[in-house]
Amino acid sequence: MAKGRVGILTSGGDCSGLNAVIASVVKVGIPMGYEFVGFERGWEGVLSPITCRPLGLNDVRGISFIGGTILKTTNRGRFGGKVGAGGVRRIPDDILEMAKANLQEVGIDALVVIGGDGTLNAALQLEEFGVKIIGVPKTIDNDLMATDRTFGFSTAVQVVTDALDRIHTTASSHSRILFLETMGRHAGWIALRAGLAGGADAILLPEFPFKVHDLMEFLRYRQEQYGSSIVVVAEGAMIDDRQVIRAGGKSSEVLLGGVSTEVMRTLEEMAPGEFEMRGTVLGHVQRGGTPNPADRILAKAYGVEAIKAVDRGESGVMVAYQNQEMCTVPIADACGQLKTVRNDTMEYVTARDLGVFIH
Repeated sequence: MAKGRVGILTSGGDCSGLNAVIASVVKVGIPMGYEFVGFERGWEGVLSPITCRPLGLNDVRGISFIGGTILKTTNRGRFGGKVGAGGVRRIPDDILEMAKANLQEVGIDALVVIGGDGTLNAALQLEEFGVKIIGVPKTIDNDLMATDRTFGFSTAVQVVTDALDRIHTTASSHSRILFLETMGRHAGWIALRAGLAGGADAILLPEFPFKVHDLMEFLRYRQEQYGSSIVVVAEGAMIDDRQVIRAGGKSSEVLLGGVSTEVMRTLEEMAPGEFEMRGTVLGHVQRGGTPNPADRILAKAYGVEAIKAVDRGESGVMVAYQNQEMCTVPIADACGQLKTVRNDTMEYVTARDLGVFIH
């Protein structure tokens, strides 16, 4: 007789390492006596009509190195629990009741929810309705509170760093200023870490508004001294206290992007013909593909700790990586406030002291 039936779902944006979490939960949990059910397309799989399937050892064999999620995911739908930077949307009670009833119908004793701030906010609301929840933090932006690192982040930084390594030679060969736009709506960790690792000359972050005039003077100096420059721009970077918002999309969240194009356009207006500039927007290549070793290991550790938390009878908690150890913390500790770059952050201080334009 099974010890219990555990549901697993992935919600929000995809990232490298999701499959490693799923596989680890199942591989450790089955010998412990648990059965597993995977809900497809995030919370939508829990709502009517239910979309789920059994997860056995054969279903998760060989998936840990594969990007994306075998359970599919979505950041839209009836269960959205987030609006903007740390904002929370209250999910209607009838939707929460439907989710609870459907989980009971499938015989779920506990639900492992893998996702970011919005997903975990939704999970916390469902937990208040009496559903046993274990959260697993997931975001390439590394902006969740209560944990030192999230899986997917290291791989995203590696992708951006590889791109920087490749464009340096083009910038120097043509005496150009090359802009590289990264993900990072409200937290600039990817841009900061990759920019520092990849030798960027300027790093523009959401946390620190900058003036285009100041950037122009910096680039003029760079052109006179070195002949080329690399500028890394997080998509949420603030130009004179404003973000570049692009139209379109049905999500409840504000869509950002195109800030590097806006910066180049403004520079050209202020100094016509003075700079030869080109821009590259990496976009979703930062999310997809094979997770690097660091993310595989971290994701596996999260999965193992998640099923251990289920077995301990915990609920309303998120597994976390703190001080090089796995633990659990209340989900509420991770939600409602983003972990952002500060001016005393080690990478920020290092970049500033190296002469990088970072305001």
